[in-house]
Amino acid sequence: MTNYFAHETAIVDAGCNIGNGTKIWHFSHIMPDCTIGENCNIGQNVVVSPGVILGKNVKIQNNVSIYSGVECEDDVFLGPSMVFTNVINPRSAVNRRGEYSKTVVKRGASIGANATIVCGHDIGEFAFIGAGAVVTKHVPAFALMVGNPARQMGWMSEYGNRLEFDADGIAICKESGDKYQLLNQTVKKIENA
Repeated sequence: MTNYFAHETAIVDAGCNIGNGTKIWHFSHIMPDCTIGENCNIGQNVVVSPGVILGKNVKIQNNVSIYSGVECEDDVFLGPSMVFTNVINPRSAVNRRGEYSKTVVKRGASIGANATIVCGHDIGEFAFIGAGAVVTKHVPAFALMVGNPARQMGWMSEYGNRLEFDADGIAICKESGDKYQLLNQTVKKIENA
């Protein structure tokens, strides 16, 4: 008995491990040996390749392909038509299936519509990749990245709001009231006093 929903046009291959409450929508293909956590939402026309690991509550918008070598931790958001790669130097006539580069998208990160993540570059916790950005290097936790190639333009809270740090390196999220500290170009959430 399955405890997830798959639309009648979706293809779910044998050998997948799919968590309770997950929804797989129109024309999506879930390939063998992938692991999908609980309460994920996989939009229309999505491909999840063999060996991919998705944590809990991952939201994948329409027209996304998640290739072998990619891992998304809990609460990741993948925007419409964003792109992962898994080979750094692809050629049609050269088989590089054994050379897939690993990419990890850490907990709570968001990747905007039409962004491209070049393989082998991890995305830090709660990082925010702007629409259309092309990521060509590792992204720190809480970083806001925009452009081609993507450049860091600031910092974001867990709620997805821009953080403005004072002279002491402290910022407060305007939505949640959570407090953050910037020290040595690293942001961490701190306990409210």
